[in-house]
Amino acid sequence: MLKMAPTALLDHYLGISRLLAGQLEFRSAIRAVAKEISHIIPHDHLDVCIIMHGGKYHTAYETGLETAWSTHPPALVSGSPIRTLLWGEVTHILTDDACRDPRFNFEGAFVRPVFDQDLRSRIHVPLKVEGDVIGALSCSSHETAAYTMDDIANAHSIADLLSPYFFALRAAEQAQRSAIVEAEARAREEGLRLGALNLTEALERERQRIGMDLHDQTLADLTRLSRRLERLAHETEVPGEALEPLARGLQHCMQDLRQIIEEAKPSVLQLFGFVQAVENHLDRSVRDSGLSILTELVDETDGVIDSLDQTVCVALFRIIQEAINNAVRHSQAGRITVRMREVGGGISIQVGDDGIGIEKRRRRNGGGIDNMKTRARLISAKFSISAGHDTIGTVVGIHLPVAAGARRILNQRSDA
Repeated sequence: MLKMAPTALLDHYLGISRLLAGQLEFRSAIRAVAKEISHIIPHDHLDVCIIMHGGKYHTAYETGLETAWSTHPPALVSGSPIRTLLWGEVTHILTDDACRDPRFNFEGAFVRPVFDQDLRSRIHVPLKVEGDVIGALSCSSHETAAYTMDDIANAHSIADLLSPYFFALRAAEQAQRSAIVEAEARAREEGLRLGALNLTEALERERQRIGMDLHDQTLADLTRLSRRLERLAHETEVPGEALEPLARGLQHCMQDLRQIIEEAKPSVLQLFGFVQAVENHLDRSVRDSGLSILTELVDETDGVIDSLDQTVCVALFRIIQEAINNAVRHSQAGRITVRMREVGGGISIQVGDDGIGIEKRRRRNGGGIDNMKTRARLISAKFSISAGHDTIGTVVGIHLPVAAGARRILNQRSDA
């Protein structure tokens, strides 16, 4: 092989650098520079293999001939015919006939393309960045004994030009893969969130439907039954005191049913907003209980909750409703406090009391806590229940990340 003049050699090196510019992926990059490389090192097959992050696998990008090295990626580095080079054990590989060279023909070697394409003379040099091997440049010829140490030296120079560019492409590809994985994860998360919201909305619609059915049918039937019972007391010889407990029990049943219907469709929430609905429920629950309980509601959200999706608002209201009901019925508290505030890019709501504490209440709460947890999960909120300050009483907490629209409203208000 004739030795090339230094000026001509320099021109080809500059050509390689120029052709690399603007290439955005490995295959197009190696194909763009193949002709310039052929002027320096004539070849029938040219490939660059890149070690993937983790160092266990590598992928080959070819030009000239297409072989199984690139059509079946990725491959184990341990099975590569040039594994010693990729592991950094040798600085180069030069062979006059790869079909006979034992360095390429070890047990488990992925060497079939060498024989299928009759790749005899081969040179391999590493692609290095900051001393680390990131891959290899390989040139092959159908002729035997086609290359010399001068070709190895030129190959090293070409590899020095390719290495930083291919390192950047590998980093970009890894970043793209990570971005795709992250985007897919976010899409799955968003899908689950939307599914949960749809489920919450469906549950709320069903709850309201049941409430309306109870109002239109069951409560009406009980009302008619109550009136018939009153007429029966006047029209028969049955003593009034015998029917009075039955009438009283029926009235209690109707009262409880009206409360269920009222809770099934929180009209105060829809008409007057979240804070007013919570305050109304807190006052009514304490008043209807007949207990002497002080109440306090502290709102530091500036109405942000009302800017949330209606389904989320209703779910939050249901959780607070249950927490207040539990505090009134089971805590034996002298004071119940509901606090709402904007914390850490989200809405934080706490329902606290100074009663007997969560450990003594758990035996009485039934499925109320589980219901609150489930509602919180359905709207991607964090739910907690713990002892209060100095282990006195109980605090139920809900933290909900604010939706982008609500956060913008909050920022606009703070700027104003």
